[in-house]
Amino acid sequence: MNRIALFPGSFDPFTNGHLDTVERASKLFDQVVIAVSTNTSKNALFSLEEKMTFITNAVAHIENISVTEHSGGLTVDLAKRIGAVTLLRGLRNNSDFEYESTIATMNKIQHKDIETIFLMSNEKYRFLSSSLIKEVAMFGGDVSSLVPVGVNEAIKRKYKN
Repeated sequence: MNRIALFPGSFDPFTNGHLDTVERASKLFDQVVIAVSTNTSKNALFSLEEKMTFITNAVAHIENISVTEHSGGLTVDLAKRIGAVTLLRGLRNNSDFEYESTIATMNKIQHKDIETIFLMSNEKYRFLSSSLIKEVAMFGGDVSSLVPVGVNEAIKRKYKN
C-alpha cells in the first residue's frame, strides 16, 4: 500500500514551520503531496505560481515530497483524486486544534475514508504564522531564520517596492 498524505494550505508564505512539518511527515508516509491554494479571504503577498516555486525549491532535498496546485473544490475531493489516505495538518496551539478539529470533522463527513493526522509543531516554531512573518517583514524586521532562503529574498523584494 502506498500511504499518501495531502498537506493543504495557502502557504503565503511557506515558513520553516511548514518545512519542518513536511520533513517530519516524509518519514511517516510513502509520499507527501503539498497542495497549494489561494485563500480568497486573505490578501495574498505571493501568487500561486510564486508559492509553488518557493515550496518546490524548499523541499527539493526530500525525495518523497511533491507539490501541486489546488484551485477550487473540496480538499477531500483532491485527496480522493490523488489516492491520499490522510490529510496532514500542523498544530501550534489550542486555537489551531479547535479550528482544525472542526474542519477534520466536516472532511470526515464528506469522505469517511480520509483520516486527518495532526502533527504538533516543533517547539521553536509554535509562535510562527505566515501572517506574523508578513507583518514583521513589512516593517523591516528580520525573518530570515523563519523562512527558507528563497522565500526570505522574495519577501525583501516585495516590501522593498
